[in-house]
Amino acid sequence: MGKGGNQGEGATEREAPMPTFSWEEIQKHNLRTDRWLVIDRKVYNITKWSRRHPGGFRVIGHYAGEDATDAFFAFHRNLDFVRKFMKPLLIGELAPEEPSQDHSKNSQITEDFRALRKTAEQMNLFKANHLFFLLLLAHIFVMETIAWFTVFYFGNGWIPTIITAIILAASQAQAGWLQHDFGHLSVYKKSTWNHIVHKFTIGHLKGASGNWWNHRHFQHHAKPNIFQKDPDVNMLHLFVLGERQPVEDLAWAVSYYARFFITYIPFYGFLGSILFLNFIRFLESHWFVWVTQMSHIPMDIDNEAYRDWFSSQLSATCNVEQSFFNDWFSGHLNFQIEHHLFPTMPRHNLHKVAPLVRSLCAKHGIEYQEKPLLQALQDITGSLKKSGQLWLDAYLHK
Repeated sequence: MGKGGNQGEGATEREAPMPTFSWEEIQKHNLRTDRWLVIDRKVYNITKWSRRHPGGFRVIGHYAGEDATDAFFAFHRNLDFVRKFMKPLLIGELAPEEPSQDHSKNSQITEDFRALRKTAEQMNLFKANHLFFLLLLAHIFVMETIAWFTVFYFGNGWIPTIITAIILAASQAQAGWLQHDFGHLSVYKKSTWNHIVHKFTIGHLKGASGNWWNHRHFQHHAKPNIFQKDPDVNMLHLFVLGERQPVEDLAWAVSYYARFFITYIPFYGFLGSILFLNFIRFLESHWFVWVTQMSHIPMDIDNEAYRDWFSSQLSATCNVEQSFFNDWFSGHLNFQIEHHLFPTMPRHNLHKVAPLVRSLCAKHGIEYQEKPLLQALQDITGSLKKSGQLWLDAYLHK
């Protein structure tokens, strides 16, 4: 046990030397009721704070007993603002003889990745082009207008209805990629503005909850493809209720459905509009699932291996070749590797940092996977077939 092990949450910095801790001691504090983590060799007691954490208590809890430095820098834009909340949580620091990384993580890869991040910052790759995102929003409104005009002008026959549904499914998919940008704080410097526009895009344009998305999605980024930590592979907690679904989120979602039914009930009636909406969701859901999973399902899905940030993201993600169509179709999630390494980087800059990531992978012998779009989609079915065969062998063929 390190010195000062009885210090409680809320201890503040003093003129006297701070208590020091070993990794052995820190790793004991990884319980729901007792959570410590390390950032830049400083030890923080987040037990109570985790319940007030804006990103949710689970995502910060996934790093209990670990070094969270790279995750901290990856998820936060305004570091000076965030550090104000951290001061009361500081309880000590790593003992001088302790390495900066826990669980024997590769310190050289970590050092090189942090140097890469500084290079990206110097290249202004975290600076957003606001016109780019304005045009994305505009083209969503254009598609919605064309969809309405199609059924208004040509009537509610089968062909105009199917065409309208396809256009609206495309606009919904693009709204999904756009809300993803704001949800990751990658557009505005101030987090507040990103949060406000995120609630508008996911709520008013898609009818979903921003808080629900934050609660799930940041866990996925923190621990991708890790059982019990990534909700995308757990398939649990489908709904986030109570205080995580505030009234404002509900109001935004209601505004979407009100706008949709006001627009299409005159053409299809109430029941017909419900069926029409579900058909649109059916089309969009296939688009969304195939795009988001083509970079994850074929990759490693396993229990916690305690890898460094760079290695953990590379083991769980792969890219799809760049083209104008692929960029638009996937919302630039064809650069999934770079997005996972730098989630607050605006998507239009991901291709610029990709050569630096490739170079770092080559230096350390880490595979950088990039595939054609059709190959990536095909690999999903191959991975699912393999998983299904494993289940059959385990439960039916034994």
